[in-house]
Amino acid sequence: MSIFSKIFSKNNAEYYLALDIGTEVAKALVFQINAEEKVGYVVGVGKERQKKGNMQSGAVSDISGVIETCQISISKALEKANIKKVKKAIVGIAGELVKGTTTTVHYERGNPDSRIDFPELKNIIQKVQTKAYERIQEQIAWETGQDIEVKLINAAIVDVRIDGYQVTNPIGFQGKDVSVSIFNAYAPMIHLGALQAIADELNIDLLSIAAEPYAVARSVDYDDALDFSAIFIDIGGGTTDIAVVRNGGLEGTKMFAFGGRAFTKKLAQELRIDFEEAEELKIKYAEGKLGADVSSKVEQILQSDASVWLSGVELSLSEFAGSDVLPSKILLCGGGSGLPGIKKILLTTEWVRSLPFSKPPSVNYLQPRDVVRIVDQTNELKNPQDVTPMGLANLVMDVTGEEKVMAGILRRVLQTMQD
Repeated sequence: MSIFSKIFSKNNAEYYLALDIGTEVAKALVFQINAEEKVGYVVGVGKERQKKGNMQSGAVSDISGVIETCQISISKALEKANIKKVKKAIVGIAGELVKGTTTTVHYERGNPDSRIDFPELKNIIQKVQTKAYERIQEQIAWETGQDIEVKLINAAIVDVRIDGYQVTNPIGFQGKDVSVSIFNAYAPMIHLGALQAIADELNIDLLSIAAEPYAVARSVDYDDALDFSAIFIDIGGGTTDIAVVRNGGLEGTKMFAFGGRAFTKKLAQELRIDFEEAEELKIKYAEGKLGADVSSKVEQILQSDASVWLSGVELSLSEFAGSDVLPSKILLCGGGSGLPGIKKILLTTEWVRSLPFSKPPSVNYLQPRDVVRIVDQTNELKNPQDVTPMGLANLVMDVTGEEKVMAGILRRVLQTMQD
């Protein structure tokens, strides 16, 4: 047990769990929060590979199989943290039908000389949320041809302006034109129901279910950096999750069903080996542990799939194009990002020409040290694949910490709308 664990144990500090139920691996982090320092300390890490058929494109397809895998992962984390149980948890969710978008409503006030009060602001936010929900329902119905029920899982104020002037809290201000932008992430009820069933069986209380690209984008400290813009790409086993941040605000998220597992299947097919052997070969290739000849052959086999993957990225980013240029900074994380061909193909220039980049984008990796407010005391979180569960842990800091004024207003509005 780390020195921090011993100190916190004496103070009866509470333990929390961050659970990333990935297509390939279930990752569990046990951590404690130091309220004074506003920092979370990871004291236990557990990872367990999913069995075949447990997950499909980021979504749960075998609840009992996922429960078994998660139990092993959590047990490993608890053992390393030297504790018996943890009750409160945040769980990540991914998949093609998890949608995130920023909706803006422009509101013209009848009496611009009066000061904005809570009831008026509440009314504006309700208009934003109603419009956002209708938009998401229409989008999913168009994509699937079905009327799928969805539920809001994450919401955050992105931007508030009065007569074009940006403010953090509009209450008390005067003005004619008010615009409010809110990021919302929605997930199908069937996915949320599966996660709730898993949580119930694991005997944990869900603090939150979070869209994983939302967690990743929020893991970097840019709240006060209004000029920060970046494209976050999280490549998991079954999906690739993309989040676009412009001028410090999360504009939206996209996901498509193409991840590291597709590359493994291609190797298995071309080399006529089983999936497990192909996965081991892929990992060694990513870690640079193969000879030059074998590495070159693997690269050639995976090149066509890398091109297909890039097409998915290009299509996803085209939906963010609009009238603004795309951020010229790409930040990679997730287990699939370790494949050399991923960064290499992103640095090619052909695909960039079809999108509104002001200059060729730079490509870098997000590392665990880049995640704010979460400190790893286990020394086991070392790779970009560990960013997502750490990002989930970071979100717990928002749930348990002091609430900002606008976040509190948004929460109360959402409670009213759900009641």
